[in-house]
Amino acid sequence: MNTNITLLITRIVFSLSMMTHGYPKLLNLFSDNPSFGNPIGIGEVPTLIIAVLAEFIAPIFIIIGYRTKIFTLLPMLTMVIAVFVVHLDDPFKRKELALLYLVGFLIVFLMGPGKYSINKK
Repeated sequence: MNTNITLLITRIVFSLSMMTHGYPKLLNLFSDNPSFGNPIGIGEVPTLIIAVLAEFIAPIFIIIGYRTKIFTLLPMLTMVIAVFVVHLDDPFKRKELALLYLVGFLIVFLMGPGKYSINKK
């Protein structure tokens, strides 16, 4: 039972925290002149759309525990890009938050959503 409660808390805390970063990006996406970085060369708007999906939409599904393993891949991929592309040459302190999110979502990916989820695994 403790593992399931721990997974629930982990899903909720990491996802809600991630959503605080995704919400401004969502607002930016629907603004008159959306702009965003283009670290992987696919364009600003497509990169922004992926960031919104990874940091705002996917966490909603992670919180409720629906297809959690699939939806955790989005924020994990985004955090890998943040750490190893965007902040590659930055000091550790600048990478630390992205690494923490990466590890949190990796734990959920590896452990699954737990009993207190829509998928109940």
